[in-house]
Amino acid sequence: MSPPPPALDGLRFSLIGAGAVGQSLADWIATRGGRLLQVAGRPGPAGSEPCTGASRLAAFAERHAVPAVDTRRLSTAGEDLLLIAVPDGALAGLAATLAARPQARVALHVSGVAPAAVLAPLRAAGSAIGGFHPLRAFPAPTSDVAEAAGIFFALDGDLPALALGRRLAAALDATAAPVGEAQRPLYHLVATLMAGAVATVVSTAMEISARCGLPAEVRQGLDRLATDALAGALARPDPAAGITGPAARGDQETFLHELAQLLRSAPEAAPVVVALARESLRQRARISAPDPPRIALAERLARTDLLDLTKDRVLTSSPKPQG
Repeated sequence: MSPPPPALDGLRFSLIGAGAVGQSLADWIATRGGRLLQVAGRPGPAGSEPCTGASRLAAFAERHAVPAVDTRRLSTAGEDLLLIAVPDGALAGLAATLAARPQARVALHVSGVAPAAVLAPLRAAGSAIGGFHPLRAFPAPTSDVAEAAGIFFALDGDLPALALGRRLAAALDATAAPVGEAQRPLYHLVATLMAGAVATVVSTAMEISARCGLPAEVRQGLDRLATDALAGALARPDPAAGITGPAARGDQETFLHELAQLLRSAPEAAPVVVALARESLRQRARISAPDPPRIALAERLARTDLLDLTKDRVLTSSPKPQG
């Protein structure tokens, strides 16, 4: 018996935007049976080359043996899907440009914050419009469809767009649910915190480690610490219960001593560390009433001169002798 056809067999689609997200989604859809017909780049500024990322676009089109088309002349009439993977600020103008020619039955953008309505000119021209945002970081393109498994896709838009979004997600072994226009800005903010902000904290910790001359072997230990801490927080009913460290327990003496050392070795990172300490205390207070040490540290962290070495002599005190 022959295997069943791919889940997206017969789906005809084109892609605008050959960045990491666009390439990855197009590769995944093609792997699951979709037929990529055209690739286009977003228009560049007036007087510039026809599209941005032209060489990347051409290489991607060549790999799929499809034409690379100028967006201003792109027509996807008769196709099932026009997948739009361009920066948020380019969406409205691009939609107006595309609406001058017949386009696919459904147009989906991949923005996490923009509503489906940003593609309104395409709706007026006869396409159903929607959003199909993958809740995943894409530092580089990935063609391995196995990496799509378990991803959440935020849907938005017209009923045919929602239906196609669910079909795509199911074919990729992913999950999907509607996230409406009013919810999308904070949805995207939360996504940024979970991805970009986590990476920022990791990068900051690594920078401090290097700046203060810790052995290179510490990096391996920090990797394991971060991995275990995140896994532990996500495994709890409320991640706030997984917050640890001097600030979380209200250990003012240790926190201020460490902050003093930080101000000498990597002062640029001090405001981030103080902000994280404040948020650690706030999050812990959500799940348990703060005790006097935590209250005292919170008051200390609220002082405007906390990072001012000339006024704050506490931060310049010598470490206590060990003994």
